[in-house]
Amino acid sequence: MEYIRVKSIEDPYFAAMHKLMSSIFPPEEVLEFGLWKEPIEDPDIHVYVAIHNGNVVGATEYRYYPKLRVAMTDFTIIGSMGLGIGRFLYVQRKLDLQRLQKESGTESIGMFAEIYRPHAVSSFKFGNVLPMHPAVRREVLSHLGYQKLDFTYVHPSWDNEGKAVTELDLGFFPTDENLPSLPSGLVAQFLREYYAALPNKPKEWQEMIDHIERQSEILLLPL
Repeated sequence: MEYIRVKSIEDPYFAAMHKLMSSIFPPEEVLEFGLWKEPIEDPDIHVYVAIHNGNVVGATEYRYYPKLRVAMTDFTIIGSMGLGIGRFLYVQRKLDLQRLQKESGTESIGMFAEIYRPHAVSSFKFGNVLPMHPAVRREVLSHLGYQKLDFTYVHPSWDNEGKAVTELDLGFFPTDENLPSLPSGLVAQFLREYYAALPNKPKEWQEMIDHIERQSEILLLPL
């Protein structure tokens, strides 16, 4: 299996990845094809595909914020079972994030990820690929060491219609597994930077940010 970075929507691998993504995730979680042009050319946004026998069978997107010393996994896609795609993507992403830390002279305190709450998702037919089922994904992430931040999470829809997406928790994978909480200022700053690309934000999102900033720490809880 090959781990190949995609940097342009003109890359044929991008079209295959976007098709795979659209077949798995709900529409509000998928940025329109053409709107990917600028983000995917951003050197700080890392989009990689897993190639098996010339086909895109998986993908992941992530970024690292040296000033905050945190990473974010935007998505992980496993297109089929029995190929070890999940493990392959996990290992390759980990190695690349270690490289990014070394180049920036920083050590990450952990990685954020948005994690579906299975019973909040209206359909359990989540893309018809069993490894992408919300319950499976959540348990795998918990097994790896992810926890959830102790507040009700919403985010702006990626279709840029300004809807509040409420079916997820904000997860965090701490480098120190005994870390009990995160500074609320760090969480708020991360979310502001991460969603800066979406100008059309729902009031629920701003209310969430205000709630976070009224606290000093946000507890990390089991998934």
